[in-house]
Amino acid sequence: MSLKQRLTDDMKAAMKGGDKDTLGVIRLINAAIKQREVDERVELDDAGVIAVLEKAVKQRKDSISQYEAAARADLAAIERAEMVVIERYLPEKMGEAEVLAAIEAAIAETGATGPADMGKLMGVLKPKLAGQADMGQVSALVKKRFAG
Repeated sequence: MSLKQRLTDDMKAAMKGGDKDTLGVIRLINAAIKQREVDERVELDDAGVIAVLEKAVKQRKDSISQYEAAARADLAAIERAEMVVIERYLPEKMGEAEVLAAIEAAIAETGATGPADMGKLMGVLKPKLAGQADMGQVSALVKKRFAG
């Protein structure tokens, strides 16, 4: 079952079950997916939907940090609850050892030898690790690998 179909099915279940919080979050996600499809004039596949979901999680994290800085724990809690619902649809995150193994495989594949090859290396890693690893963490691990 595609991710979009799963979201639709879960939205229907939330409507029937009266779960207004989950329903609201899924409707926001579906609206973001539709908006991207209209903007780009394409039908999003699971990878595209995952990109939309990751963006939504990132937005929630940014909002949480801003709300906490403003001492608004009530609003931060709402954002955290929304983030939990969104993360249900993301693939399971890879561990650091798995990410390091993927980096080593990409280095072997590209022949990268130092920091100058980082762009080429990240270009290979990003599609492979999309949705499974935080690309900021991957970038930091690549820098660490080339430094040491």
